[in-house]
Amino acid sequence: MPRIACVIPAYNGKADLVRLLDSLESQSVKFDTVIVDSGSNDGTKEIARKRADHFTQIEHAEFNHGGTRQLMFDKNPEYDIYIYLTQDACLVDNDAIQRILEPFADPDVAAVCGRQLPHLDATPLAHHARIFNYPDGLLVKSLADVPRLGIKTAFMSNSFAAYRKEALKAVGGFPVHVIFAEDMYVAAKMLLAGWKVAYAGTALCWHSHNYSIIEEFRRYFDMGVFHARESWIRENFGGAGGEGLRYVKSEMKFLGFKRLHLWPAAVVRNAVKLAAYKAGQQEAILPIGIKRKLGMHRRYWDGPFAAQRNNCSGPRFSDKCLRW
Repeated sequence: MPRIACVIPAYNGKADLVRLLDSLESQSVKFDTVIVDSGSNDGTKEIARKRADHFTQIEHAEFNHGGTRQLMFDKNPEYDIYIYLTQDACLVDNDAIQRILEPFADPDVAAVCGRQLPHLDATPLAHHARIFNYPDGLLVKSLADVPRLGIKTAFMSNSFAAYRKEALKAVGGFPVHVIFAEDMYVAAKMLLAGWKVAYAGTALCWHSHNYSIIEEFRRYFDMGVFHARESWIRENFGGAGGEGLRYVKSEMKFLGFKRLHLWPAAVVRNAVKLAAYKAGQQEAILPIGIKRKLGMHRRYWDGPFAAQRNNCSGPRFSDKCLRW
């Protein structure tokens, strides 16, 4: 059996973290739990310290989506597989960890994404988002699948995803300079390096968000920023436009005439998401102050990672920028 670490970044989510840790305790596979807390003050830190095999404390200002995950990889180098989870996820059954490990039987598989099911309190629109992005079944993808799958080839989610140590090291680890989507960034790097990535539809967790319209706008603005700054992903895997249209058609079909009253909200939300994404793609011409107000990850525009962000993005990007 490979040596496995389940890595969880935590911050002010005591109830969520307890629920996740309880679901991990019943798993059929042995692993170590690695938790990094970024300045919680609601009891999360105490729970994490008590129940983790390895616990790390950082300041809240030091948290970075890619950088913090890479920090845990660097501080705990003795494992073969690193499974990253977010504190608001919860494993559905006792075999979830076993199932996400199964595709690694193929030595060319570098990363595996698990399937996310909507929480019980998910709205119909949040429910559809999980159905659309996380279907049933197993899919192993390589660079040869780009003509068929487009940008979905590099799809990954760190709410429940596993990475092979060898492959993660080979592509330079998680980046510190991206606004978010460090998971897609790494998956794209792996594919371009000749590895495969897999989607394991039998590895189940509960995870969903009931975003408000404002939150949707901010999230998609940041997504536009990510795709604008990491233009090499679109150049190699295609843009998100076709996938967006497919999503809208699927959502309308999912709502159907029984939920006709939700159609206006769905139309407005999709229009807002498109406008936000387009605005994010044009972030280069926007003042920093405006970008702070428009995006979800506002600390990205200043703080300790500003230098890495400004030096590493754009056409002169090089792999030396991936690390401090």
